[in-house]
Amino acid sequence: MNAHQKLEAALKHIPLVAILRGLQAHEAVAMGDALTTTGWTLIEVPLNSPDPLTSIAALASHFPQALVGAGTVLTPDDVRQVHAAGGQLIVSPNFNAAVVREAVRLGLVCLPGVMTATEAFGALEAGATGLKLFPSEMISPSVVRALRAVLPADTRLFPVGGVTPDNMGNYLAAGAAGFGIGSALYKPGMTPAQVQANALRFIAALTAAQGTVRNAT
Repeated sequence: MNAHQKLEAALKHIPLVAILRGLQAHEAVAMGDALTTTGWTLIEVPLNSPDPLTSIAALASHFPQALVGAGTVLTPDDVRQVHAAGGQLIVSPNFNAAVVREAVRLGLVCLPGVMTATEAFGALEAGATGLKLFPSEMISPSVVRALRAVLPADTRLFPVGGVTPDNMGNYLAAGAAGFGIGSALYKPGMTPAQVQANALRFIAALTAAQGTVRNAT
């Protein structure tokens, strides 16, 4: 599967992006195994982690079924380096048209960070695959619903920052397609078993929330 096919598959199964900020390269494969055995296939290593490209290369090589890539991607050169390491996912905290265009040129999935309708439409015009709503602590479900009303119907919105098992349902009901999960899933020093337990907890909460949303419609 190519990058976009992997994203589509994940959105139908477990639309959760694992944000492994601070991951050490020597633990990348163990953490990847802890996640993929639960069914998580979206994995992001922020570029301000130690030796992130080595981690991305290891994850991409060992878990070809997963969509692996980088977060905190700030420049087109960052995009090229992630691509060279085998990464297929580009996530940014901000919208930079040059970053989005480079990711599109290389066939990568690109989720730039936006907060406003102006940023959202600009990112989509540049070719973004979907939109990271960041930080979601400042973007309530009511704001997601308002954005959903004006954006193209097929726009994928991913709240990131402060997402918990308890608030996913409200965001799904407002039109979120998935979520990025950071410190509630992984913090430096955690064991693979702890990360796997957190992953299963989020899967259970997601499944319950999806059921509630379906029953309400």
